[in-house]
Amino acid sequence: MSPGSLAGILALVVAAQTVEPRACSPPRSPDTATPAPASPAADVFSTVDGERFIVETVAVNLEVPWSMAFAPDGRLFVTERPGRVRILDLAAGRSDLALTLDDVFTQSEAGLLGLALDPDFAQTRLVYLYYSARLPAGGGVNRVVRYREVGSTLGEAVVLLDDIPAAPIHDGGRLRFGPDGLLYITTGDAASSGLAQDLGSVAGKILRLTRDGSTPGTNPFGSPIYSYGHRNPQGLDWHPATGDLWASEHGNIGNDEVNVINAGANYGWPRIEADRTMPGMVTPVRHYSPAIAPSGASFYRGQRFTRFANNLFIATLRGTHLLRLTIDAASPRRIAAEERLLDGTFGRLRDVVTGPDGLLYIATNNRDGRGSPSATDDRIVRLIPAP
Repeated sequence: MSPGSLAGILALVVAAQTVEPRACSPPRSPDTATPAPASPAADVFSTVDGERFIVETVAVNLEVPWSMAFAPDGRLFVTERPGRVRILDLAAGRSDLALTLDDVFTQSEAGLLGLALDPDFAQTRLVYLYYSARLPAGGGVNRVVRYREVGSTLGEAVVLLDDIPAAPIHDGGRLRFGPDGLLYITTGDAASSGLAQDLGSVAGKILRLTRDGSTPGTNPFGSPIYSYGHRNPQGLDWHPATGDLWASEHGNIGNDEVNVINAGANYGWPRIEADRTMPGMVTPVRHYSPAIAPSGASFYRGQRFTRFANNLFIATLRGTHLLRLTIDAASPRRIAAEERLLDGTFGRLRDVVTGPDGLLYIATNNRDGRGSPSATDDRIVRLIPAP
């Protein structure tokens, strides 16, 4: 989409408190997604401890957004699972189609998934993607590819890790840079549960690479593997005060998990899950049945919501809520309290990040074939303090 074409697009923004009829609708054209003039809801939401907020819709007409990351200049990079990367300048009301993949394998849960920006993005302009690539003989593999952004276009592709097992389900896909400057990657078991326990396979793992794709010398197994025994992890972030790595993971018929990740540890799948135990395997700090399908996860690092400091927020798909976890300050690997925000308000939620403005941004995922999209789905909304 050319920058000027936004002026000719009528972006229908629906106030967040409105309960809209949801019906199946066709996929979006690549040229219809756009930032939208901020439209605050009339309703004021309140948490159990008194944090008050309203919701603004800031982008509409996206097609299955999967991952979000803010650049230092405030632009928002977004992946769409059919194979597109968009760069949204929310302040200017501009949307640029930065990349369209022509070899993406999009069956069911597979497709263009994770995105991360280099920690030195302002200097390097490097963007990292995780996507399912279609193979000539059929099927696909997942791969991590690095691009360079120039003029809101991604180019100079370099494959950093290839042949990650892929399937229509359980592809993992989250990318995130840690405080150590290394790239962390979640992979699913690709519907072959035994791979999660196989240290000869990168499926069902959390991986760690350097920015150029090599294996860090401090990795526990001399390979990209950082931890193993995972079914389908889709959220990663580090506690701002302790540096502990937390992850969200889809369980089997419920038993969704929130884990604290240790290097070299075995998280049990498929031998154990939820509160079952086995020597040498780690149990989660929290598990959920019935399923909530936890996806993107982020600790709140902003200054706009004082009661949210160091809280972990998880976007849930089947749960259709934003899960808020309060971590025990005295025992920082224990969850002290939890709360479900926006329960059922926007349908399926895929990702949540803190913006440079200190607000919480959330991407819906109602066009993924399992939701009931409204006229303007998928959307990006943000929580702002109530006046």
